[in-house]
Amino acid sequence: MSLTAGIVGLPNVGKSTLFNAITQAGVEAANYPFATIDPNVGIVEVPDNRLNKLTEIVKPKKTVPTAFEFTDIAGIVEGASKGEGLGNQFLSHIRQVDAICQVVRCFHDDNITHVSGQVDPIDDIEIINLELILADLETVNKRMQRVEKLARQKDKDALAELDILHALKTGLEEEKSARALEFTEEQWKIVRGLHLLTSKPTLYVANVNEDEIADPDANENVQRVKEFAANEGAEVIVVCAKIESEIAELDQEEKEMYLEELGIPESGLDQLIKASYHLLGLGTYFTAGEQEVRAWTFRKGIKAPQAAGIIHTDFERGFIRAETVSYDDLMDAGAMAQAREKGNVRLEGKEYFVKDGDVIHFRFNV
Repeated sequence: MSLTAGIVGLPNVGKSTLFNAITQAGVEAANYPFATIDPNVGIVEVPDNRLNKLTEIVKPKKTVPTAFEFTDIAGIVEGASKGEGLGNQFLSHIRQVDAICQVVRCFHDDNITHVSGQVDPIDDIEIINLELILADLETVNKRMQRVEKLARQKDKDALAELDILHALKTGLEEEKSARALEFTEEQWKIVRGLHLLTSKPTLYVANVNEDEIADPDANENVQRVKEFAANEGAEVIVVCAKIESEIAELDQEEKEMYLEELGIPESGLDQLIKASYHLLGLGTYFTAGEQEVRAWTFRKGIKAPQAAGIIHTDFERGFIRAETVSYDDLMDAGAMAQAREKGNVRLEGKEYFVKDGDVIHFRFNV
């Protein structure tokens, strides 16, 4: 499933340092704008303790986690929508991602310059959001010119779309993002077809200093970002990109010890990966057998045959039924055989909507 979250932000907020930590891909991280010109893509495992527990019960020959894709996009600057700082190129890279993780600088460091000359996370967020809004406004205006011609001919579809475009134009001119506007589900289908930058689901990543990560709420800038995000209904993940880059080089045991010393239960990266995964409405189902225990990513709301097709198109084409047990029921039973005895293993058909945490064996015939 090729879905990706784009890491965006102003220059020198810690984007590339964070991306390096996520993927250990060694992307250049330098103290000057545009250290990253082309978007760098990295694949990262989705942390899921359920997979570890399933492995303990089934004892397979191998365990395969599911993965998620991040794209590191070069720093946006004020005027990007007009082409400033290679703006058009950067905006096109954002257009290609499915969700946005906006990294916001909440730390002070005299050795790392700020593109605006001062650390003000809300100002940074508003600069980026405005550039995305201006780019979307240009997209909407161009689309309106084409649709208005059809609407004059009383084309019903064009008339319906024109109403939506007018609503978008009004909202964007009031500096509201497309995702903040209210539309029916049918109207959202048209909005999504425009591929607007501000329609993409977004979360904020507050980057703090090392000595602040154990108690980030003591940082006034973090509080301001959380208040701003709450008004949008968005989530905030607090990280220290510098610490995360150090943790990324440790093995699991060393990582756990380091986190314990820092007084934090889970790394910021693990939180970010999980939050980005769920931001896109993704879930995980599992297959479990002697050869392999494996996690599979699916978009919530799909039925069993489509979920089977994620493994192989033959599974979907020849789908018969899905032998299913929830993760919680399997854990309570202690083993698949006991889960069967307790009647927790169900045979689901083509109309079954797969749930996060389902452990499934697909039966098919081609």
